[in-house]
Amino acid sequence: MYQGKRVAVIAPAYNEEINIAKTVARIPRDFADVILVVDDGSTDATAEAARGQGAEVLSMARRSGVGCALRSALEEVRRREIDIAVIMAGNNKDEPLEIPRLLDPICGDEADLVIGSRYLNGGAWGGDMPLYRRFATRLHPWLMSAFVGKRLTESTNGFRAIRLSCLDDPRLNLDQRWLDRYGLEVYLLYQLIRCGYRHTEVPCTKTYPQRGVRYTKMRPLLDWWDILRPMLFLRCGIKR
Repeated sequence: MYQGKRVAVIAPAYNEEINIAKTVARIPRDFADVILVVDDGSTDATAEAARGQGAEVLSMARRSGVGCALRSALEEVRRREIDIAVIMAGNNKDEPLEIPRLLDPICGDEADLVIGSRYLNGGAWGGDMPLYRRFATRLHPWLMSAFVGKRLTESTNGFRAIRLSCLDDPRLNLDQRWLDRYGLEVYLLYQLIRCGYRHTEVPCTKTYPQRGVRYTKMRPLLDWWDILRPMLFLRCGIKR
């Protein structure tokens, strides 16, 4: 429990047996009531590695996509009457010691959704962040800012926390198949801002591996479209 709030830390993972063990081991236990790893149909020992470090594991029957995995995890922690869900990468790119930065604005009743930003003063990235990634992570929030009418520095960073009571709003519809991959987090950010919920950013650190080591499972073009279309579909009324 953290400042009187029950907290779940959620980490989706697919074939991350080495990184997920490191991720879970680094999460401080003094504020996490639940550490839930969502094994998205891995073919390696991701689930066993997570359990070995003390995490609970929610296993998907098959690889369904990070959006579907997150939706299942959010449903699970809501059933347990958790107050705040923290979402972080299962590939050890986020810094668990920075989780209180995400929690404090919600616990202080200043925000409902908090997203970590490497581009704020005090934020940073380590390792070798590819040039195209730097471009994409600046372009997307620029576009999102134009769509929602609020300046953002991050819109695709998965390191975030949400007050779970927000998900009771009938204007939010997470249970849509087109959100099963990378679009769900973008959809949620867009909808919460447009529905009048309080959103803020806090500085965070992202750590990328050295050049030549794969750090993401995103597929060029196809998955980039996944993170662009929520803005377009919602703005044009194609989806809700």
